[in-house]
Amino acid sequence: MTTILDPSDETAIAQRERVGRPESLNGLTVGLLDISKPRGNVFLDRVEEKLSALGASVKRYSKPTFAKPAPVDLRHEIATSCDAVIEALAD
Repeated sequence: MTTILDPSDETAIAQRERVGRPESLNGLTVGLLDISKPRGNVFLDRVEEKLSALGASVKRYSKPTFAKPAPVDLRHEIATSCDAVIEALAD
């Protein structure tokens, strides 16, 4: 059994089902979300190189600030235009 901890400030624990991983990234669109911490973009530059080499199409996104959740419209755009997403956490 895998336990996943949610760092958000929830008073009631949300039950979430894990989404299956794709067999391959070839032909998929992967969103890269920079949370706007220092050097996160450097990390995502390398990730983009690797994903492109695997045949994935990459879309880049940025949060206005790391201190708050991503705006609803940004989350909606990512959810409707990407098959998967990677969020950069770096300092």
